Amino acid sequence: MAGIVSPSSPTALYFTSNLGARRLKAVSWSGKSVSGNVLRRRNLRVAAEVKFVNAEEAKQLIAAEGYKVVDVRDKTQFERAHIKSCHHIPLFIFNEDNDLGTIVKRTVHNNFSGLFFGLPFTKLNPEFVKSVRNEFSQDSKLLLVCQEGLRSAAAASRLEEAGYDNIACVTSGLQSVKPGTFESVGSTELQNAGKAGLITIQGKISAVLGTVLVCALLFITFFPDQAEKLFPPS
Repeated sequence: MAGIVSPSSPTALYFTSNLGARRLKAVSWSGKSVSGNVLRRRNLRVAAEVKFVNAEEAKQLIAAEGYKVVDVRDKTQFERAHIKSCHHIPLFIFNEDNDLGTIVKRTVHNNFSGLFFGLPFTKLNPEFVKSVRNEFSQDSKLLLVCQEGLRSAAAASRLEEAGYDNIACVTSGLQSVKPGTFESVGSTELQNAGKAGLITIQGKISAVLGTVLVCALLFITFFPDQAEKLFPPS
């Protein structure tokens, strides 16, 4: 009498293809009996790995191959600038949890990264894959974009595990996109959507302080008598 079949770990074989930056991955699963006679079963599925492209190649994927743009950035960056007609499904969402540990972390974050770089305090979106499934079938062609390229790569990995085979990402993210490459919506250019906080006015502050110091030096140099009256020695 045959026993119950238990699947073992999958094995992957890679094949070179002519699909640009892609490779084809053949994943197989084998099974064996845990009791009684040994049974073996093997299933084979060929899946294309994630394609990484530059901005111009991404534009061709949209126009010629029908890829849909999925923006996985957080809400703040998305609202500053995004590709027109894209779908916004964030990989990270605002972390508004109120347990003590989260409150401490949020306070520290908001007084450093949040203040200087304008970065929101976020957590992994537990509904990310589900949200994608609600909008796209597994055979959909998806172009994932973020600001630096890291979140889109992470999102692509999660979707690949969920069975999505036609996925592309923009290498280095929207920060590498030249103005005018994509039609965009928002208050700034796509490549500047990640810039916020005090760091955006640091240059202006430095310029103002430098101007004040130069003017003070010139005043002291050319009008020493008046300078001495205004700034008497102690």
